[in-house]
Parts: sequence; structure tokens; C-alpha cells
Amino acid sequence: MRGYGFVAPDDGGEDVFVHVNDLLDDKWVFSPGVNVEFQVMESGRGLKGYDVRLLPEARKDAAPRQAEPATQGRPSDEDPTCEILSTADFRQELTEAFIQAAPELTGAQIVSLRERIIRLAATHEWVED
Repeated sequence: MRGYGFVAPDDGGEDVFVHVNDLLDDKWVFSPGVNVEFQVMESGRGLKGYDVRLLPEARKDAAPRQAEPATQGRPSDEDPTCEILSTADFRQELTEAFIQAAPELTGAQIVSLRERIIRLAATHEWVED
């Protein structure tokens, strides 16, 4: 499990940054798309979620997942030394890079930059779904 992620509010709007330390349930029950409830506060870098827990209906569907091997990517047909990442893996890599390189970026800025770069990568077939 990564140390952070983003939650999309049901009512739309800006994605909310969440750190793994703010998850109230066992970490293994969280996965992309699972429904959660959480509190939100404004931080110096944008919206931050805390007290994040699974909704009751999501809790009954949660089952322990086996550890997944690190994504190796698929070698490109044109260049055997080039790996193509999934869009989700590339998105995660970009988020980590932005946070490390420019910690002053807000969540909204990270999302905007990340999505523009992903569109560019997709046009060059650097990522796959």
C-alpha cells in the first residue's frame, strides 16, 4: 500500500488528499473504488481527508488481498528496453514525483498537472489501460 492517495467526493469538486495514517480501518481493506466516509480540512496544500473509514456496505465486501508483485510494465514492440506502464501506475508515479519535487503544490495543482501529462503520454502510447 502506498502512503497516500486521493478520494473523489460524491458531490464532485476537488479530489481530497488522504495519508495512510488517516485510515481508521485495516489498510488492506482499502482499494481503488471502495466507498468511504471521511472528514475534510483545509491544509496549506489543499484539501486533506482524515478519519477515513469504509462505509458499512463496503465493509462486508472487503476481503484480505494477497500482496501483488510490483508492476513490471509491458515491453514495447518498437523498443525492447522500454516498459509501458498502466495509466494507474503512471498516475501514482507522477503523484509521488510531484510531492517529492515540489511539496508546496496543492492537491488541485497535482491533479491538474498529472492529468495533462497522462493525456500527453497516452497520445504517444507511453501508457496503456
